[in-house]
Amino acid sequence: MAIVADIGGMAVRSMPERSNLASSRLAARIRSSFGMGWGLRSRRVSVRSMAIAERGEDAQYSGVSVDHLNPPDTVNERLTVTASNSERKTKIVCTIGPSCNTREMIWKLAEAGMNVARLNMSHGDHESHQKVIDLVKEYNAQSKDNVISIMLDTKGPEVRSGDVVQPILLNEGQEFNFTIKRGVSSGDTVSVNYDDFVNDVEVDDILLVDGGMMSLSVISKTADTVKCKVIDGGELKSRRHLNVRGKSATLPSITEKDWEDIKFGMENQVDFYAVSFVKDAKVLHELKDYLKSHNADIHIMPKIESADAIPNLDSIISASDGAMVARGDLGAELPIEDVPLLQEEIIRKCRNMRKPVIVATNMLESMINHPTPTRAEVSDIAIAVREGADAIMLSGETAHGKFPLKAVKVMHDVALKTEWSISKTVGDPIPAKMFQAVNEDSSPGHTSAMFAFHATTISNTLGTPIIVFTQTGSMAVLLSHYRPSSTIFAFTNNEIVKRRLSLYHGITPIHMEFTNDAEETFSRAIKFLLDHDHLNNKEHVTLVQSGVHSIWRQESTHRIQVRSVQA
Repeated sequence: MAIVADIGGMAVRSMPERSNLASSRLAARIRSSFGMGWGLRSRRVSVRSMAIAERGEDAQYSGVSVDHLNPPDTVNERLTVTASNSERKTKIVCTIGPSCNTREMIWKLAEAGMNVARLNMSHGDHESHQKVIDLVKEYNAQSKDNVISIMLDTKGPEVRSGDVVQPILLNEGQEFNFTIKRGVSSGDTVSVNYDDFVNDVEVDDILLVDGGMMSLSVISKTADTVKCKVIDGGELKSRRHLNVRGKSATLPSITEKDWEDIKFGMENQVDFYAVSFVKDAKVLHELKDYLKSHNADIHIMPKIESADAIPNLDSIISASDGAMVARGDLGAELPIEDVPLLQEEIIRKCRNMRKPVIVATNMLESMINHPTPTRAEVSDIAIAVREGADAIMLSGETAHGKFPLKAVKVMHDVALKTEWSISKTVGDPIPAKMFQAVNEDSSPGHTSAMFAFHATTISNTLGTPIIVFTQTGSMAVLLSHYRPSSTIFAFTNNEIVKRRLSLYHGITPIHMEFTNDAEETFSRAIKFLLDHDHLNNKEHVTLVQSGVHSIWRQESTHRIQVRSVQA
């Protein structure tokens, strides 16, 4: 497939086998044509829209005249225009709990920036979670230009200490025991909820309590008790999570409780499952087969938090619909200094496979009790955004924290400011590694990837938002993968696709029924964006028609157009 653009009277052709050079030249020609040494006074030129019609191995090209484009005079003006018309691209996942499970709070969280509502099945019951689901669905039904998707997070095979009458103070150097006998709670011994706990640990193992808040060394064990020496003390409260450094419990990734919760999610048509403590791809295939047998269209996001998962990262991500970097248990089972490197690696692998990735745990932990974050937490959010995470997650900060709305606002502001700093390179050529990835891609969707890649190049060069029409979401996801500098407005006639796209970087999903007339549908989309202040009159947009499942033609068709917005 070749892409031909007639820009200001200059024909530029980009061929797949020379895409790096050709696309760089395309960007350069567009800049030159529009007077974009960006500091130069721009000149008014005529731009022809680009249309690519794919028919098997052949490609035909057509051009339609578009209104004159007059870019801003300076780079600073251009960046200001881009920033003012864009929205936050990194999505925010909020865990719903006692601090925010009312109708009023869910509405406020949505308006503050929540994109995904997370149900933590480790807490609450089906009745309480049902109320949250109903409220989110009520919000979606009333909201015209915003949507909240629902993620059900399974409890998984957690090993926890038992209930205690009051917190037990553990002092450095003292001996303390964990027993598989039920109901034991004394000053030096407490129960665990896992019958094979004694068999899973060995002498000299390090036990981490409550994500590493306390640590103990195993000194001996009997048939039913593990005897330890306290290394780092603290207060042991009821039902604290236990990890063994460098090991995973020999429990199934999906427990009986999880299967009941998964069925509950199917009945309520949730959008995502976050599956806890996934060790390999086998459990993901099992869950996918189960969902398929029940005609359930729910995407699976394995939580990478087990030491056993790290050697299997490629197969786990490949078998999934995305992934979550669950840094709490990951940092408990593995050396804590490995967590930043693993976070970067998991994000990179997900992006290479075009899968969404969420960074979670402790992002604004201090805001559970305080109205302002630490500087380190702010930097942590910025790093996740710079590394290219699709979403960042709040857990206790919104579930049971004192300042849930402030936590969302901080996350929103930090992400938006970080994205703005990244956008200062808008118009620069897409990195060479992206060209290489497109050239080396031999998948069935290779042509679509090429198309999305060049659409991103055009959007970045002209500084225009992207409007895409899609029935399955596939083209919007491809565009998100290439991280255009401007917002992707994804119009779809499928409500499930609309909700699902709310997790993807840079996508603003909008539901709209498509008519048989493409131009009428385009006009309705533009009117919607103008009416909701997403666009300004006489602004220019890059308009994309998805081609995998053609909407308006019998044959598969790919189209890119640069258009002037007219109120």
